[in-house]
Amino acid sequence: MSLERTDIEKLALLARINISDSESQQVTERIGAVLNLVDQLQAQDTEGVEPMAHPMDATQILRADEVTESNDRENLMSNAPATEEGLFLVPKVIE
Repeated sequence: MSLERTDIEKLALLARINISDSESQQVTERIGAVLNLVDQLQAQDTEGVEPMAHPMDATQILRADEVTESNDRENLMSNAPATEEGLFLVPKVIE
């Protein structure tokens, strides 16, 4: 895909960013290189290639879901200044 400096200027205007004349040429080259890479990727034949979720085909190893702490609710609630039916009571802050 051919990209010109005027295209970059239009994009900069639409994106509401300021690109100086000295930066404009450099941005044009960089975006052009990215678009060329996309063209190369699109040109590859992917017929018969199965899609995959991850390029490394890795499996995530998860730890076992085990309870490690006991229920210490009563002890924790005893430290609160105000509780009711197992809930912490806090002052109202919004009218």
